[in-house]
Amino acid sequence: MRAVIVDCAIYREGRRTEGPSDFSDALAEARATGDAFLWIGLHEPTEEEFALVSSEFGLHPLAVEDALAAHQRPKLEVYEDSLFAVLKPVLYDPESDTVTTDELMLFVGDSFVVTVRHGESSPLAAVRHRLEADPEVLRHGPTSVLYAVSDAVVDQYVEVGIELQTDLEELEAEVFAPVGEPTGALAKGTPRAPSTAARIYTFKRQVLEFRRATGPLTQPILRLSSPGLPFVDEHAQPFFRDVSDHLARANEQVDGLDRLLSDILSAHLAQMGVRQNDDMRKISAWAAMAAVPTMVAGIYGMNFEHMPELKWLWSYPALILFMALCEVGLYRQFKRRGWL
Repeated sequence: MRAVIVDCAIYREGRRTEGPSDFSDALAEARATGDAFLWIGLHEPTEEEFALVSSEFGLHPLAVEDALAAHQRPKLEVYEDSLFAVLKPVLYDPESDTVTTDELMLFVGDSFVVTVRHGESSPLAAVRHRLEADPEVLRHGPTSVLYAVSDAVVDQYVEVGIELQTDLEELEAEVFAPVGEPTGALAKGTPRAPSTAARIYTFKRQVLEFRRATGPLTQPILRLSSPGLPFVDEHAQPFFRDVSDHLARANEQVDGLDRLLSDILSAHLAQMGVRQNDDMRKISAWAAMAAVPTMVAGIYGMNFEHMPELKWLWSYPALILFMALCEVGLYRQFKRRGWL
């Protein structure tokens, strides 16, 4: 059981204090004093490992099932003995251009907070250290943990959005780069059409994954910033409103990224269509130029006995000159129209 407990501490008057090593005794001590709470952090517990915690803290079976399943949308649920929140921290890897999401669950109840972490990108260690350095916030009890974790996750959304925006600008420059002047992935010798189209589609998939984390969290944060929610300190509403503002910014970033990607994809497809039309015009022009000498040579290659100019001394040079003049005329005409 100890392998999954990342940290366990009692906080009294905004300060971390030493308590019993057994979390059951620690919870009893926190409730006995009335001015303290227990914060226990777990990392990917199994059903058997989480059974003791859930029974000791009186967690609702449905919430426990969600915490163990780890495939939940961001949400906030109120039960009789606790508040259950699900957050999805996001991590962006610029090397592989991939967005990964983990899951973070919080149980907030009478004098306790239980956090269950799935994955590696959840910023709980940094949150705990930042809270312990700010006793004034920590005095608000379990609500302060819920606020600090939500704030850290949403701030991470904003940072990921900025990184995605930077990569999108590079992709945009790649799409609209003049022909013959490759940038980004094209500069490495990757063929233009497959590389660019594939990157746009992959980028759009990453933005969709990002949206799945930010979008559903809007309603839970609004509920936390509203009065009357059990297990939430009424003085914490302004803090959650600040988180809501940051989340709105992150959602605006996601919407902007999605719209720009759709526009870039449309522009890229239009460019490909224009290039194909240019290629078809060039092919047609060269085919027309090849048709004239082919036609003349075909006529005089039929070997009929009675054909004009067959016995004329200058017939051969005249035909060659005629075909050459036709080719020059066609070339100048197609060049003037921009087909060559």
